[in-house]
Amino acid sequence: MINNELDIPKVNILLKTFALWFLAFSGWKAEGDLHLLPKKFVAILAPHTSNWDLIFILGVIFALGLKVNWFGKKEAFRWPLGGIFKRLGGIPIERSAHKNMVQQTVELIRAQERVVVGIAPEGTRSNAKYWKTGFYHIAHQAAVPIVFAFLDYGRKVGGLGQQMVTTGDIEEDMNVIRAYYKGVTAKFPESVGEMVIKPH
Repeated sequence: MINNELDIPKVNILLKTFALWFLAFSGWKAEGDLHLLPKKFVAILAPHTSNWDLIFILGVIFALGLKVNWFGKKEAFRWPLGGIFKRLGGIPIERSAHKNMVQQTVELIRAQERVVVGIAPEGTRSNAKYWKTGFYHIAHQAAVPIVFAFLDYGRKVGGLGQQMVTTGDIEEDMNVIRAYYKGVTAKFPESVGEMVIKPH
């Protein structure tokens, strides 16, 4: 059952101001025009090689004023923290053999007027041999675009870049993704994988 009362949390001025200060203090800046973004999309972050990635991407998100949702186990949304998590944009996911994460996420996206799902396809900070393909199947089945989020440690710039509408040909679409991230410098370049999917 989908809760239609779920909403995206508002980024208040204080949080945005703090994020802008944090990025400036760290020598970073945020890039991206929210007016060019669709109401619903899947954002992928790559390459992911450090715990700092989460800190800086949150700084970028709040600095841009982007409103986001995140997904967690249904059990984590029980009292007393459940209400707080939902106010912070949390959406409970029920893990079972009958409903996998992709299917549930697709249904939740379809039920929302505005939603952003953020995913790190590598699934690990280490050198990932293969990318997890859940992000692609979610975007394709929900008929929403994929937006390329990035953290370029070489330029100290993070943001939201190119958008891509999936074609259904994942191999061909991965070529587009690889081409985009080719020029992005990770925190630890030696830990960057090949950005390929596991062969069937």
